[in-house]
Amino acid sequence: MAQVQLKNIRKVYPHAPGTAKKKGKKAEDEKKTNLQITDEGVVAVQEFNLDIADKEFIVLVGPSGCGKSTTLRMVAGLEEISGGELLIDGKLMNDIAPKDRDIAMVFQSYALYPHMTVRENMEFPLKLRKMSADEIRQRVDHAAETLGITQYLDRKPKALSGGQRQRVAIGRAIVREPKVLLMDEPLSNLDAKLRNQMRAEIIKLRQQIDTTFIYVTHDQVEAMTLGDRIVIMKDGYIQQIGTPQEVFNHPKNLFVAGFIGTPQMNFFPGAQLIENGGVYAVDLLGKVFALTDAQSKALAAKGVKSGEITAGIRPVHVTLDDDGIEARVDVSEMMGSELHLHMTAGGQDVVAVVPTTALEDTTITGGSTVKFTFQPRLLHLFDAQSEENLL
Repeated sequence: MAQVQLKNIRKVYPHAPGTAKKKGKKAEDEKKTNLQITDEGVVAVQEFNLDIADKEFIVLVGPSGCGKSTTLRMVAGLEEISGGELLIDGKLMNDIAPKDRDIAMVFQSYALYPHMTVRENMEFPLKLRKMSADEIRQRVDHAAETLGITQYLDRKPKALSGGQRQRVAIGRAIVREPKVLLMDEPLSNLDAKLRNQMRAEIIKLRQQIDTTFIYVTHDQVEAMTLGDRIVIMKDGYIQQIGTPQEVFNHPKNLFVAGFIGTPQMNFFPGAQLIENGGVYAVDLLGKVFALTDAQSKALAAKGVKSGEITAGIRPVHVTLDDDGIEARVDVSEMMGSELHLHMTAGGQDVVAVVPTTALEDTTITGGSTVKFTFQPRLLHLFDAQSEENLL
């Protein structure tokens, strides 16, 4: 129902009186925060550019303090935009009041009126629009049926579970039939089982309503399962934009590689890239891995030379092999169908995810010695200085 464009969006929080940046202040003093400090103030969001297609589901993801919620609040009109342009269906929205942007927002804290019933909570935004009683009843009943909360319409929020309250909060948003539906960490207050259920509910909801979604979370599992595209942020900057598969298979830099994927990717700083006549190999923990022709061509095309790099391999791509690198198992976690092995090899931490079916009758416990390897084609190679992906 709406195309959203963010062009060079910035958000600067001005210094409090008497705390402006002092000339000659040492750089190390300013880096107490990861956000950039300027004469204007603290820069929370910088150079944010994103085109969101009609009915697309976009997820903003990143660690706490990266600027994702601030960006969402600027789209909602709850935060003033310090610079750049926000357009919805080609119309500039920078100075348009929140109520006139035709958007709805679902908050982390539900934000339900405790003295109202579920029906009254859902009716409230429609009554403000002075809709007819029949239209209001029809919209509320349809939204309640879609979300499976019809039986709770006469209850007060205090009589509902966390998951039910979140459904009501979503229902109150979708009855407005907004052009853009904003969600700010809506599942973070729920337990793990309920989060999984609600993720499935949001996927179903997305298929039933024609709305553009912008969803904020710090949980990369939510981002991977919900988003058409993921926007990964750090310190107010966009690190990478892509489909879940793109950012998983081809992370742009070391930060993205470490943030996306559970357990986190294994990193081997100090690995050596060896180039000989356009053919490349990686010396990692004393073992040399010959790279594929495709990898060598990609590196040669960029003119990459021999030298120190940071190599990365995902835990699910690590396998046990009698001819591999020797490691000591520090912790062995049985996860049902998988065994998570936390190991030390050459003074570096390594995590392997091993299917229990591959172990047969072998028992691996803390203190055991194993050998591991991986296919070179699954290696990720990062520049030691810029931390950018070399492939």
